[in-house]
Amino acid sequence: MKHIIGAASGKAGRPVKSPVRAAIPVSVHASRNPHQAPPSPEIRDGEPQATQATLVTVDEDYAGQRLDNFLIRQLKGVPKTHVYRIIRSGEVRVNKGRAQADTRVEAGDIVRLPPVRTSERAEQKAQAMAEEVARHGASSTVGGYAPSREFPILFEDDFLLAIDKPAGVAVHGGSGVSFGVIEQLRMARPEADFLELVHRLDRETSGILLIAKRRMALKLLQEQFRERETDKIYLALVSGSWPANHRVIDSALHKYLLQGKEGTSGAGERRVKVVANDHPDGMRSVTLVKVKSAIPAKPVAPATPFTLLEVTIKTGRTHQIRVHLASAGHPIAGDDKYGDFELNRALQKSGPGGTSLKRMFLHAWSLKFKHPKTRKAIHLQAPLPDELQQFLPPRPENA
Repeated sequence: MKHIIGAASGKAGRPVKSPVRAAIPVSVHASRNPHQAPPSPEIRDGEPQATQATLVTVDEDYAGQRLDNFLIRQLKGVPKTHVYRIIRSGEVRVNKGRAQADTRVEAGDIVRLPPVRTSERAEQKAQAMAEEVARHGASSTVGGYAPSREFPILFEDDFLLAIDKPAGVAVHGGSGVSFGVIEQLRMARPEADFLELVHRLDRETSGILLIAKRRMALKLLQEQFRERETDKIYLALVSGSWPANHRVIDSALHKYLLQGKEGTSGAGERRVKVVANDHPDGMRSVTLVKVKSAIPAKPVAPATPFTLLEVTIKTGRTHQIRVHLASAGHPIAGDDKYGDFELNRALQKSGPGGTSLKRMFLHAWSLKFKHPKTRKAIHLQAPLPDELQQFLPPRPENA
């Protein structure tokens, strides 16, 4: 049974192991040592700034991490340039001694964090999120925003969280999106010290998304993805009848930006295309395809049959499934970047029974991996969302 994230779900937040065991305020005198580095010129009047240094004890989960990465994690909202500046100036101390950015911290190390400021951008982002929660706290999607409490949970323990991401929601902020899934989860779970994306899904793709709750879990899970030790299957509905014997697509991909005048629609957007395997900028990409079922044509597009595919990627390239299937002459239904745009417009119209397709039919359906702590095999499945399931023929009652 799925549970829902957030206080409104009625699920009590469980305690999460903190990356630090102690946080001891240390007084900072107004006078400055003449040998101490001057304050950063980036610190301006009116910006949020701490008034006390802090000592933190490194937890075993963070043992072996570089000092700069440890600080970036601890000093959220502080610009990276300032993090490196306070390391170089000696304001950051490890066991009372100076340290370099690439110093590896160990469990039990005492790290001194000097007074720092948060960036104006971080403050604006937090304010924007608070305003969105106040404005759309119970709606499902508004301008790419989905409240955290509406993300169904497929699996959760002290090490990882698996959710069923809805389509239309970015996994993280950026590229015109103020904040995505990970930022919303952090807001919904303020008691959680560590929440990081293990992998990514396109904004238009729904399905299984893993989030690590411990640094150890993040490293081990990402290693499984990198070494292709996971088994991840997508469901994709494509136009036309896919040849059952066409099981492997091995075509290099190349990323580029759309050309056009600045400010025009699509100008500067990232796109991907198939190139020759010996292309100097091409990256080898392998996709495995299996026919799941043939789908008859729809009344709104009577000349086009469809095929439901199980798709597995052996290389994780940007838009790989979408481009590979389109290059084979069978674009994904509803794909607004690489699809059949005329067909997409037809599918958006309601046919008999009110069925229509208003999104891309690509869903991260199944994922197998090993638990980062117990190493036991885990198999997760996210059922097709209703808006996709209703576009398929009814399943037999005994299926």
